[in-house]
Amino acid sequence: MSVVTNTTTIGAIEAPSRRNTELALLAFAVVIPVFAYLNVGLAIDGEVPSGMLGYGLGLGLLATVAHLVVRKFAPYADPLLLPLATLLNGMGLVLIWRLDQSPRIIARYKTFSPDAPNQMLYSAIAIAMFVGVLLLLKDHRVLQRYTYISMVAALVLLLLPLVPGLGADVFGAKIWIRVGGFSIQPGEFAKIVLAVFFSGYLMVKRDALALASRRFMGLYLPRGRDLGPILTIWAVSLLILIFENDLGTSLLFFGMFVIMLYVATERTSWIVMGLMMSVAGAVGVASFAGHVQARVDAWADPFACAQEVAACDQMSQVLMSFGSGGILGTGLGQGNSDLIGFAANSDFIFATVGEELGLTGVMVFLLFYGLIIERGVRTALAARDPFGKLLAMGLSGAFALQIFVVAGGVMGLIPLTGMTMPFLAYGGSSVIANWALIGILIRISDTARRPAPAPAPSPDAEMTQVVRP
Repeated sequence: MSVVTNTTTIGAIEAPSRRNTELALLAFAVVIPVFAYLNVGLAIDGEVPSGMLGYGLGLGLLATVAHLVVRKFAPYADPLLLPLATLLNGMGLVLIWRLDQSPRIIARYKTFSPDAPNQMLYSAIAIAMFVGVLLLLKDHRVLQRYTYISMVAALVLLLLPLVPGLGADVFGAKIWIRVGGFSIQPGEFAKIVLAVFFSGYLMVKRDALALASRRFMGLYLPRGRDLGPILTIWAVSLLILIFENDLGTSLLFFGMFVIMLYVATERTSWIVMGLMMSVAGAVGVASFAGHVQARVDAWADPFACAQEVAACDQMSQVLMSFGSGGILGTGLGQGNSDLIGFAANSDFIFATVGEELGLTGVMVFLLFYGLIIERGVRTALAARDPFGKLLAMGLSGAFALQIFVVAGGVMGLIPLTGMTMPFLAYGGSSVIANWALIGILIRISDTARRPAPAPAPSPDAEMTQVVRP
């Protein structure tokens, strides 16, 4: 009885300490972007930017609201997730505003671009989504009830861009829908819904999927009848790639399933098979899909086709941005990444980081992303239920895959995929979906770290105390 009481007391003491740690880190997460905002203004105009106070107050207000909600409804959650997301979101606002001030962009549009104010509005909506997740999702295990509903919802989200009159074709990729005056990317939300479906499905089927029928080249291969799920997911991802020309979403979709399948079954053969099927599918589609082939050409030798193909011209500008940044960068507000043109503040915003903050800044941002992934994996390890473990790992894996395909594509390691850098890039769908992802991870983390309630005293123990003289 005393051991349980001590454990509960220690947990109650740790909660305030964790909240104070989060508050201190959150203060730094607000101050650093405000200082970066000041740096950009001084570099471009030579004076303190007039909007710095409003930006600082706005970011600070959003961070405070998020902190108070976490403190009230998830006091035992991981203290790093919220500050890291706030810092990346704040720096993304600064980088977007920096590109808005570009003289070339102003000359092109004859006015200042409104992307930074719009992104601040999207960030406020994203924090509202984050708050809604924590208020409405009292227990993440409730999501398990909606396993197959999540599958249907994910398919609807993925197919919406193909609906005539609703979907929009942007540079060959059909990944957007237009509702009123707004553009929405359903795939950003589909990754969260798919993680819920995969978690519920694999929790039930993991024993069957873990069985091996034969060994080939050191790998234990699954039974033939258990290959159905992975073949189905592979076929659906290929259909997305073929009909929507969306390499990024198909890789993310299939890769997340393979990661969760490996975590559920602990079979290395699933990883090997997944990689082979991903390469085979991408090569097969690239052979006849012109949009995908153009991106492969831009990856292989962008300078050779820069005069004929827009993707090659953009990629050559991106590589020159990274090259001119060197180790320490040219300084915030002093680069030329706006020469990239269209999507400089969305798909290619990491090039601005590489040019103006250099290799050092790139590594720092990747470290911040890596910390979010690490805390997500740690949350998965600490979760007490198998559904929570799989869901946390699936969300962390999806986040990691998106970072890899975006950063790898922009730096020329792999072909471009058209996805956006979480929290940094311009786009409402991306920032809202990723704040929802952080909210779910915080909810799972709070449940995993919350001290277990003290068990009720057993009747036998009470009878022993009464009978004892």
